[in-house]
Amino acid sequence: MITKKVAFLMLVLSLMVMPLTACSQGEQVKSEVKTSSLSTADLISGAPQDVPIPGMVTMVDIGAHSCVPCKMMLPVIGELSREYEGRAAIVFIDIWEHKAEAKKYAITSIPTQIFYDAEGKERYRHVGFFDKESIVAKLTELGVE
Repeated sequence: MITKKVAFLMLVLSLMVMPLTACSQGEQVKSEVKTSSLSTADLISGAPQDVPIPGMVTMVDIGAHSCVPCKMMLPVIGELSREYEGRAAIVFIDIWEHKAEAKKYAITSIPTQIFYDAEGKERYRHVGFFDKESIVAKLTELGVE
């Protein structure tokens, strides 16, 4: 027999996991992206471009506006976009609004952050919320000053 405490704990845990599960993505998607030279509003709404950005260290945040952890990433992405303008490309792709390229990025869950070196080689991948300090550390590791 399940006690009230165990039932309550199971309910709390399921509510914590639900937003992450809701962000899982199994279908092909297309991207719309913006580079670091654009405003946060432009960064979020996007226009198609090639990613990674040629000749620049690029961080791509792949998510959706209706995903809770993704929403938490948007202010971080906006800040980084402004702070690294001209030194690194910070890109956001909303894969629920612009379906087509998930296969290209091999996305199974969102948010996913992918880091590319200046030659366009993928160097690191992270799934879930990624704090600003950790992103800055990765950009520094890839040679961005």
